[in-house]
Amino acid sequence: MPILSIKLPDIGEGITQVELLEWQVAVGSDIREDDVIAAVMTDKATVEIPSLYHGTIVALGCQVGDTLAVGSELVRIEVAEGTQTADVANAVYSDEPVAPERGHEEADRVQLSDKSSEESERSEIPAASSATITPSDVAPSTPRGPATAPRPEGEEPLAAPSVRWRARNAGVDLRQVKGTGPAGRISHEDLDAVFQQSGSRSKVAEAPRAESRRSGEQQIKVIGLRRKIAERMSLANARIAHITVIEEVDVTSLEDLRGKLNADRGEKPKLTVLPFIIAALAKAMPDHPEMNAHFDDEAGVITRFAGLHLGIATMTESGLVVPVLRHAEALEPFAAAREIARLAEAARTGKATREELSGSTFTISSLGPLGALATTPIINHPEVAILGVNKMAVRPMWDGQQFVPRTMMNISASFDHRVIDGWDAAKFIQRLKTLLETPAMIFIGR
Repeated sequence: MPILSIKLPDIGEGITQVELLEWQVAVGSDIREDDVIAAVMTDKATVEIPSLYHGTIVALGCQVGDTLAVGSELVRIEVAEGTQTADVANAVYSDEPVAPERGHEEADRVQLSDKSSEESERSEIPAASSATITPSDVAPSTPRGPATAPRPEGEEPLAAPSVRWRARNAGVDLRQVKGTGPAGRISHEDLDAVFQQSGSRSKVAEAPRAESRRSGEQQIKVIGLRRKIAERMSLANARIAHITVIEEVDVTSLEDLRGKLNADRGEKPKLTVLPFIIAALAKAMPDHPEMNAHFDDEAGVITRFAGLHLGIATMTESGLVVPVLRHAEALEPFAAAREIARLAEAARTGKATREELSGSTFTISSLGPLGALATTPIINHPEVAILGVNKMAVRPMWDGQQFVPRTMMNISASFDHRVIDGWDAAKFIQRLKTLLETPAMIFIGR
């Protein structure tokens, strides 16, 4: 039977290379057309690569964490005689082992070769890193779902990386979950049904406390989103000259207004302090356009934007992502709160699109109640400024005659000192302070 080579397709949008995040198949796996072969990462978006044929996997072209160029050989599949391939551009018959093209990897690291059935059974499957979730990672002590396995023994469940993350953290064995998607694929809705049946998302039981000293060590390969975060932080720290300004803000009046609006909100989403900070930024930006900009330091060009596209730093189980709230200047607080909640949920469940994770012109970072008194946020390159929101606390403040309790919050803003002077940074922070301390000013003239 012929062996066909499936290559990494052109994903579009100028992408030339991706990182292999997770295999959905192994050597010897039977696969059908449109079944998912692997998940790859482009920037901060995960893309699933489907199979073009029915057949059996006979070789894998790389390991989890490897970087692949578009057109690299991904897998080889043994298919039935007579399989039509004339109309498929990225799958070709191949009789000789081919070293796939690699982005920033040595070409001879992985060699694909035709093997006999006996050799295929002994083929080593690329080792999964600690960031890759497989059914064996899920605690077997808390099985969920139907008592009878929904698929034949030994058949791997099909699920996206985000579904596997949710299942792992909830202690769900995906082998026991019935998938309602194509080819039995397990979706977020299938997990939701399991959670409803069980009545809760119980966590995996904590290991008993050890009475003796712990020993050993663990090596974790930095791949996927964590590697992207590391690369971007290194880039920002190496190329941007940061200056951070920290200011104390009295948000007592703002909190009073927020409480009254929430009391009468009806079916509207609950307001946090973030929509008001966004409204204050939108009010301040026309007077400080140098803050809402990108700096191309290689070309020596600053691009200022009329629209305020806010990156909202969001913590997920796999790392920090920054979904983008587009045209924040046109959103009233309740609309902003609704869109923030939608973007955060999409980011945490891995459903955020590439468009929703790119194109920000200014970023807000907030740790909420867990925040510190002050932070030094790192600018999201190629932006030129970032605002860090710290936790609130009621503190005694001197009003000129006596100490009175006031709700206080520090804001920490970092600026690219190559293009923003300290004086301009201080004026911008004072403008934000004035707006947040007198919230009525935010909405005058909107």
